[in-house]
Amino acid sequence: MKNNFYLCAALSVILLMHSVVSIFSGDVNNFGRLYLDTIGFSPFGLYLAWAVKLIHLFSALLIWSDRYVKPVSICNMFILMLGIYFIHWQNGWYVVGGGTNGIEFNILLICCFLQLIFNGKRGSGSS
Repeated sequence: MKNNFYLCAALSVILLMHSVVSIFSGDVNNFGRLYLDTIGFSPFGLYLAWAVKLIHLFSALLIWSDRYVKPVSICNMFILMLGIYFIHWQNGWYVVGGGTNGIEFNILLICCFLQLIFNGKRGSGSS
């Protein structure tokens, strides 16, 4: 059994759900056009939104297959940090409970990706 099986499984499911659902619902288009474009990323907001969702989608598959875990983790941590800066910071810490749409979930995911990076038994290439 590979190291961090449950962590990899959870991250893969979270990344799949975060990408696949918004792709099929069309929310990725709305996020690009109605949010990213309006905060200064126009005319590239739609492309950035799709890039993020596709990175999440392929990251889930690569994490699950135990390939390129370190670069995938770095890319996702960068996305999560940008999410904190542009979206979640203004809402405080809590995702639910003491507030809404805060940074706590992003911080947890960043820590999970850090665990994958600094676990010396996982390679950055193939297994």
